[in-house]
Amino acid sequence: MNSSAAAWSMSRHGKSSTSVALLPGFRPPRFPGSIGGRQYALVAPSKDMAVTTLDLGPYPAEEGHSDAVALDQRDPLSEFADRFAPVEPGLIYLDGNSLGRLPKATIARVRDVVEDEWGQQLIRSWPARWWNQAAELGNRIAPLVGAGNDQVVVTDSTSVALFKLTLGAIRSRPGRRRVITDDLNFPTDNYVTAAAADLVDDCEVIMVRSEDGVHGPADAIIAALDEDTALLTLSHVAFKSGYMYDMERLTAAAHDVGAIVLWDLSHSVGAIPIQLAASGADLAVGCTYKYLNGGPGSPAFLYVNPSSSVENPLQGWWGHAEPFAFDLEYRSAASIRRFQTGTMPILSLAAVETGVGLSREAGVDRLRTKSMALSEFFIDRSADRLHPLGFELASPRSSQLRGSHVSLRHPDAWRVAQSMIEDGKLIPDFRAPNNIRFGLAPLYTSFVDVHTAIGRIERIVTSGIHESYPGARSSVT
Repeated sequence: MNSSAAAWSMSRHGKSSTSVALLPGFRPPRFPGSIGGRQYALVAPSKDMAVTTLDLGPYPAEEGHSDAVALDQRDPLSEFADRFAPVEPGLIYLDGNSLGRLPKATIARVRDVVEDEWGQQLIRSWPARWWNQAAELGNRIAPLVGAGNDQVVVTDSTSVALFKLTLGAIRSRPGRRRVITDDLNFPTDNYVTAAAADLVDDCEVIMVRSEDGVHGPADAIIAALDEDTALLTLSHVAFKSGYMYDMERLTAAAHDVGAIVLWDLSHSVGAIPIQLAASGADLAVGCTYKYLNGGPGSPAFLYVNPSSSVENPLQGWWGHAEPFAFDLEYRSAASIRRFQTGTMPILSLAAVETGVGLSREAGVDRLRTKSMALSEFFIDRSADRLHPLGFELASPRSSQLRGSHVSLRHPDAWRVAQSMIEDGKLIPDFRAPNNIRFGLAPLYTSFVDVHTAIGRIERIVTSGIHESYPGARSSVT
């Protein structure tokens, strides 16, 4: 199309039917009728202005559609999609690896906590339900990560939980001066690791680098481990590429030199079977707002192997052996509660409760089977339709090495991603410098969703509509 004018469809439902020309330098509102404080100039198309109508699909005549329909018909998890709150008609949400959708049951559960447990029962709800809720919820998460009772507890944010376990692990190996990690780890994990290491004399963080920015440097990590290593800390699934480490292999290698292993499960829990106990893992953390659908900012969980000598360095009354004795000196609880610190956010715990329940009901093996099938279908379709348009796979090709999200690189990734959201009613997320991630949440993503998403991306890039967006990135991506 003529890059001096782009087209914006006035239709919100189904296929686009009416278009107007958009003057250069202006972007369409995300939802018709909602300007959101931005200034737009919309004019009727004229014969000398190129106008494109973006067809939002679905695309039943295109290759792969019948396969997608058949896969959806055979999907044993298909009914779970209806148990999430509806979204805007026509919207395809492929960002469950960043924030999961809202389960319908969460609305009723949180309302009950607000109106009854808080509104009517008031402080009586602490002994009746709230006080034990974080530990009980940890026990419900435990089967999803291959752990037993009293080995998992919900507490704090992921970063705070990670800090506690990192510092506790380093201190439990006195005389060892090295912490090993990699450059595929989530940046916050590396910030936290560095901060914890700074609190221990002569402790240094060694960052092992990936050769291609996609695959974890497993062999190089194992080579870097030595008897001076206190801790190996890694993301089970890399946040950008989706690469998945062999947990058992890396854990065994660290144990061979006497080091502790700490895993971040944030991009794997709820989509991939995890075997913390069977692999011998010492410590783990994970978030609850991605594939567990616990809601924005919902608290994290942590795991501690029963044989571990690691202690909580951030003491607080919730981890006290007798919190209501109000002793002036701290005495640690004997259970997993010792890793709690402060008062828990009760409303968020209620939301996590329903999200975890859906994952348990679906079963991690079925979730993983569908996750792999979705990502294979996505990669196959993108190879046929998107690679000729400048997209490049930035995730492992083997499903055995990949989590539940797929990354594609594109030289104009930021503007393409914005056009997906604003024009294509398709929500992925962008990760600098040139990655677009597609979270294929098995509880609610369908194969037709994937087929339609590929078709929309293809039409956005071939039309050039993304060229109307500024290249400067916003502060939140």
